[in-house]
Amino acid sequence: MNAPFPNPPPPSTREPVLNLPAVVGGLIALLLAIHALRIYVLSGDADMQAILDFAFIPIREVQPEIFAGMAQPGARIWSFATYAFLHGDWMHVAINCVWLAAFGSPLARRFGAVRFLVFSAIGAIAGAALHLAVYPNSLVPMVGASAAVSAQMAGAARFVFQTGGPLWGRGAPGAYSRPAAPLTAVVRDRRVLAFLGVWFGINIIFGLTGGAGLAEGGVAWDAHIGGFVAGLLLFRLFDPVPADR
Repeated sequence: MNAPFPNPPPPSTREPVLNLPAVVGGLIALLLAIHALRIYVLSGDADMQAILDFAFIPIREVQPEIFAGMAQPGARIWSFATYAFLHGDWMHVAINCVWLAAFGSPLARRFGAVRFLVFSAIGAIAGAALHLAVYPNSLVPMVGASAAVSAQMAGAARFVFQTGGPLWGRGAPGAYSRPAAPLTAVVRDRRVLAFLGVWFGINIIFGLTGGAGLAEGGVAWDAHIGGFVAGLLLFRLFDPVPADR
């Protein structure tokens, strides 16, 4: 006969080590799965075709005849966003997944899954647009989720530094639903300015060193900046929390 526990242990109050929103965890799993598919399943020719069909290639936008018959006709349109799902190597995808977990999580908790995905897609598109403006004749395919993640960083910077927000009041009721400060106040906040300074400094270093040996190939620093600026400026359009008057 099973006797009842005399003193049942109290329920655990510890949070799991990886407490990610479902949409963030799903995106990380998708990025890793796509890269694994390219590395371990696709042949060299098939992988090259995937690059031609889904990576962002600036010169294709200004001289589409160069790629006539080599890629899907719609690649000129969808590659503004689909390049974010491809990566150069495992280190590249790992770094983006870490930043996605760190900065995408608070934004996803505040926005919800649909707003978060649309906001991230716009960040990727803005990054590709600026890259096209800077290097219109480049034949080098651009890949990586960095521009989308940069938009998430900028969006998170609009509210995580708030008093009682996620950075200082993690776990407190309403930490993710406190009104965000106006952009004019954000750009005067020393904490935000320090964060922006470090972020832009890292991008300048990566742009000058081609990634500082962390990943193969160059780093599209301009795409990072395009995504970041878009996220900073467009945050209010997506924020479901009413502005603080």
